Amino acid sequence: MAEHRSMQRAALLDAARSLLSEGGTEALTFPALAERTGLARSSVYEYFRSRAAVVEELCEVDFPVWAAEVEAAMAAVASHEGKVEAYVRKQLELVGDRRHRAVVAISAGELDDGAREKIRAAHGGLVAMIVEALAALGQGEPRLAAMLLQGVVDAAARRIELGVAEDPTAITEAAVAMALRGVRG
Repeated sequence: MAEHRSMQRAALLDAARSLLSEGGTEALTFPALAERTGLARSSVYEYFRSRAAVVEELCEVDFPVWAAEVEAAMAAVASHEGKVEAYVRKQLELVGDRRHRAVVAISAGELDDGAREKIRAAHGGLVAMIVEALAALGQGEPRLAAMLLQGVVDAAARRIELGVAEDPTAITEAAVAMALRGVRG
């Protein structure tokens, strides 16, 4: 029975990812989750009390996986500058991933305070990964620099998600250049 519930919960989360990445937060409804999973709508409420609860669990499950991928990319290079580059590149590479699209859709939506705090904490963990490399590169305020660097990554990710103007590769290269050289060309 526990294994069945676990499988159903995983199916609901997978359906939620799909709905969020396809249609944003408006698409994430309990009737839509029920339809995608073949469950009765009342059964969805047995797993999640609200849409915010679905969002919180997605963050708890997906953000650590995403962060681990960024951390692994950084660990694969020796230089501090290479770590900064890997931090930017890996996050922008993940923009096309369903998990990322779901987290972005979640972030844009209305969330309760608990869900917002979990997202803030997850982002804080991501930012903390790069602080040491920035300090080693001589940043006087590495935590502030890390937050600003994440702002560059977030802006580039939004630009990629728009998918209208620049090629994603050009956006990534511009973000890496900004991270490594600032506004100098």
